[in-house]
Amino acid sequence: MFSTRKSTEMVTADTALPGRSTRIVPSRPHLVLGTFLTGPYPEGTELAYFALGCFWGAERAFWNLAGVFTTAVGYQGGFTENPTYEEVCTGKTGHTEIVLVAFKPNEISYESLLSVFFENHDPTQGMRQGNDIGTQYRSAIYTTTPAQAELADKAVQMFGEKLSQAKFGPVTTEITSAKPFYFAEDYHQQYLEANPFGYCGLAGTGVSCPVGLFAQP
Repeated sequence: MFSTRKSTEMVTADTALPGRSTRIVPSRPHLVLGTFLTGPYPEGTELAYFALGCFWGAERAFWNLAGVFTTAVGYQGGFTENPTYEEVCTGKTGHTEIVLVAFKPNEISYESLLSVFFENHDPTQGMRQGNDIGTQYRSAIYTTTPAQAELADKAVQMFGEKLSQAKFGPVTTEITSAKPFYFAEDYHQQYLEANPFGYCGLAGTGVSCPVGLFAQP
C-alpha cells in the first residue's frame, strides 16, 4: 500500500484525471465467502459503502459478519471514470478507497455495519488514516437509501459525542449519496486473505459504538 505523503486537497471535476470507458471487472469469486463480487445480487440484498482508510484491512472487517453476502473493494466518491489504483494513489481522482458490502437486512442491520465502520478506524483524522495520508484515505459513508442516510447522520452525531468525551476531535466522516462504484483490480480483492501478512493500517480509537446506540433518546 502506498503510504507516502500525498496532497490533502481535493481535486475538482475540471482538474481530475479523465479516466476511461473500460471498466475493471473482477474475474473470480470471493476468496472467503465463495460468492460473486458483481451484481445482480440476490433478492432482498442491500448495498452499503464504507471508506475507512486503506481498503485492504477495511474489507476484512466486514467479510466475516453473519448476514453479509459479499464484499469487494473499489473506488468511489470522486470524478475519474474507471480509475486504476495507480491513478487513485496520485490523489488526482477524488476517489476514496471504498468497501462495497452486500448484506441481508433481515440477518444483519445497517446499524451493526455502522458500528463496525466506526470502531475500526479514527473518523476524526480528515484526509488521512494514521501514516496513510491523502484524499483517498478519508473517512466516508456513501448511502444507497434515505434510511441509511438518516442512520449514518445519527451515528455521526451520537458517536461523535462519545469521541468528544474521550478527548477526540470532531468527526470528519463524509456522508453523501453513493456515486458510481468502480471495482478495484483483482489483486486488491480480499487482499489480506491472499496475503495474510500484508499491510493493514486500520486502527480504531478504542471508543465503543455499540449496536442500539442510535435508538437511544
